[in-house]
Amino acid sequence: MDLIKEIENELVEANNLPKFGAGDTVIVSYKIKEGNKERVQQFQGVVIQRRGSGSTETFTIRKMSGNIGVERIIPVTSPFIDKITVVKRGYVRRARIFYFRERTGKSARIREKKNFKVAAK
Repeated sequence: MDLIKEIENELVEANNLPKFGAGDTVIVSYKIKEGNKERVQQFQGVVIQRRGSGSTETFTIRKMSGNIGVERIIPVTSPFIDKITVVKRGYVRRARIFYFRERTGKSARIREKKNFKVAAK
């Protein structure tokens, strides 16, 4: 079993991603190919969960587009991720905040962690 994990780690390129978890608001800059052109699209939302480990790790982001909730599952090791920026650190008591899907208005707010500093550019 360890041999398989070692081979996976060698094949996967290490992305220098910031630490983030459930409840954090992030901006994912995602590369999109359209024909022969490539552009970067930003997807900003709240991280609902992180699941898996190693090369199969994924995270789910949820944003509201009008009155419709849009969720996107993104592999951490995806070559299409340009960068991830953490906007706010959220204080939640669960690793998977699926209850967030049913919330609207004031009840959909997530308390912000104190002493969080955004990295200077």
